[in-house]
Amino acid sequence: MTTANFVKLSGISFAYSSESETISQFDLTLRKGETVGLVGPSGCGKSTLLRLIAGLAAPAAGSIEINGKKMVDEKRFVQPEKRGIGMVFQDYALFPHMTVEQNVLFGLHRLSGRLRTQRLEEMMELVQLEAYRKRYPHELSGGQQQRAAFARSLAPKPDLLLMDEPFSSLDADLRGEIRLQLKEILRKAQMTSILVTHDSEDAQIMCDRVVRMAPHVSFS
Repeated sequence: MTTANFVKLSGISFAYSSESETISQFDLTLRKGETVGLVGPSGCGKSTLLRLIAGLAAPAAGSIEINGKKMVDEKRFVQPEKRGIGMVFQDYALFPHMTVEQNVLFGLHRLSGRLRTQRLEEMMELVQLEAYRKRYPHELSGGQQQRAAFARSLAPKPDLLLMDEPFSSLDADLRGEIRLQLKEILRKAQMTSILVTHDSEDAQIMCDRVVRMAPHVSFS
């Protein structure tokens, strides 16, 4: 990993109402290939921060820069689909009427047929789902669904991957196994990523660095 800041959040503030700020003057930087965990109690703004980075909401103040490109500041707001960001949610958000390979191919429509096939093969191998590519989400275990969700998010080669409580629906035994698998997947993909979790063990195992958030206050 390089020492240069690949992702930079500066002075981010956001409020759902005029009475109080959910996030106040929040700063965060990530190096390329680094995984940073955001932990803290409910209501401290962890998931809201991911929405701001993804462009699903706009901050009241501050700026966001990814891979040398300004995504938002007082003068500009880049739309979500143009930010080069992948997301993995706690419910996986796989399309139930599509097979594993169809889910992965969904985000690759801009590539030629040959390149789409090549990228699909790379993803199937990366997440070790070659034997399950023709199965539908309901035919997969929780861990397999999670790996399929990662493959779909990583397939377009995003600059940044955002993960919002990706292990919350897994039982304890599977959770421990899949954390290690996904950590290795991120390492092999050299992916820069942010993990939101309320579980400090998730963050310690998955992440290179942990940032603890509290309502109105942040420590990094």
